[in-house]
Amino acid sequence: MAVDNRSIASGPLGSGPALAGASWRELGLVAGLIFLWLATTVWLRPLALPDEGRYVGVAWEMMRSGDWLTPTLDGLPFFHKPPLFYWITGASLSLFGMTEGAARAAPLLGAWLGSFALYLFALRWWGARGARLTLLALLAQPLLYIGGQYANLDMLVAGCISATILLLAHAVLCMEHGLAFRRALLGAYAMAALGVLSKGLIGVVIPALVVLAWLALLGRWRVMLALFSLPGFVVFFALAGPWFVAMQMRFPDFLDYFFVVQHFKRFAASGFNNVQPFWFYPAVLLLVSLPGLPWLYRQLRAPADPQRAALRLLMWVWVVMVVLFFSMPKSKLLGYVLPAVPPLAWLMADGFLGLGQVSVRQQRLWWASVGLSAVLSVATVLGFAFYPRESSRQMAQLLVAQRQAGEPLLMLNDYFYDLPLYAHLSDAVPVVNDWKNPEMLKHDDGHKELIHAGQFDPARAQTTLIGEAALSAALCGAKVSWVMGRSGMQARYAYLGSAQAVFTRKGTTLWRLDQAQPELAAALNCGNRPAP
Repeated sequence: MAVDNRSIASGPLGSGPALAGASWRELGLVAGLIFLWLATTVWLRPLALPDEGRYVGVAWEMMRSGDWLTPTLDGLPFFHKPPLFYWITGASLSLFGMTEGAARAAPLLGAWLGSFALYLFALRWWGARGARLTLLALLAQPLLYIGGQYANLDMLVAGCISATILLLAHAVLCMEHGLAFRRALLGAYAMAALGVLSKGLIGVVIPALVVLAWLALLGRWRVMLALFSLPGFVVFFALAGPWFVAMQMRFPDFLDYFFVVQHFKRFAASGFNNVQPFWFYPAVLLLVSLPGLPWLYRQLRAPADPQRAALRLLMWVWVVMVVLFFSMPKSKLLGYVLPAVPPLAWLMADGFLGLGQVSVRQQRLWWASVGLSAVLSVATVLGFAFYPRESSRQMAQLLVAQRQAGEPLLMLNDYFYDLPLYAHLSDAVPVVNDWKNPEMLKHDDGHKELIHAGQFDPARAQTTLIGEAALSAALCGAKVSWVMGRSGMQARYAYLGSAQAVFTRKGTTLWRLDQAQPELAAALNCGNRPAP
């Protein structure tokens, strides 16, 4: 959020001091401390499958290919999501190396953006004490801390959504106080464009729903109309439009797939993963906010002047609209509700400040609730570090150490998203399955992703998504081959029983097939094929 000390210092201050008392050095210190806290444990654990491996893997392929416009999954055009996450991640990996910390730059940036924007907004319209308490409450929230260290798109778009809402609200309040507001309004349109480039239409739909509903409840109809800005639309389309135009020019079916299939059908249709009941998100928010619930209750009973009441209403509308919007689809993922976390932190701080004269006991309870939330946040990340989810990192390290140049690598049935990244593979990996089976399109999984990606580049898909006949030809055409798949694949491919199982972990095995071994050569039954 832009800081203009001249306009801030001169305007009415409502119920609290403005930013005029905060120096740029102090703001820089706060911004740095936010980043340090959020990044404390970002490097501890390997990338988790499937999400982290998938999205970071796409960024790695951008780096590998040099094509920073078209996201690819195993070399095939992948249009489930827009490119901002991949651009940030690819740039971070290029600058800081192939590390887990660098791979999580995008969610870390999203968490930082949402936190610092909320702090600046609170500092401007609520005062220094309210801003500090709000920031503490937010940074302690497990969803924010964990989401900022999980490499998928949810935290990045949540940060953009939060900054957009706060810039719009800032513009509204400046209008009502007779202060300059156009820079904040243009900033909101720019941030909404980044939100769209982060995860699609929710980057603009959620902020619009929240702010318009807030103004409607306040009866501010003229202010609502004033938020529609022609220069703002120019800024929005100048930032968000070029990538969509470029992709549509390259791939004629892009817009239909991206918006109709991946937005509207996913929102309205069933058949997708993670089906949960309507009450899923309220239950999640109550559970993760448990230490702060007493302050939410206090907030409902605390008196407020008109400006503070308007800000409370904004925060409640923000929470309710996010929860309602994402509760409507049957498919629900935990990260979808991340945009509701900043306003909840505000409301917790408001409940504490609403006590007026705070007793020693109440202060201790506040710090206990914040401290408990922070401990839960760090403990959860440490738990994932000590007991990591499925990862191909160790297998990739072994593959790099033992695989010789020119030895083919193939994957059976599934694409293991993180292995090409960790192994620094220079080419796409052929994946073996019955890709023409129509049943594969009925399940919302990695197989469907690859089939859809292959439809945008059928020629490449023929060499990447292969059947069992092509597998036999590939294995017989090389002296040494490597195969990765689930550990039970010997039942389907009997010759794997004669191959060397180089590494096995959590039900996944890496085999080395060397035709110099007579037993394996006989099992492969390559016949009279020419020697490789």
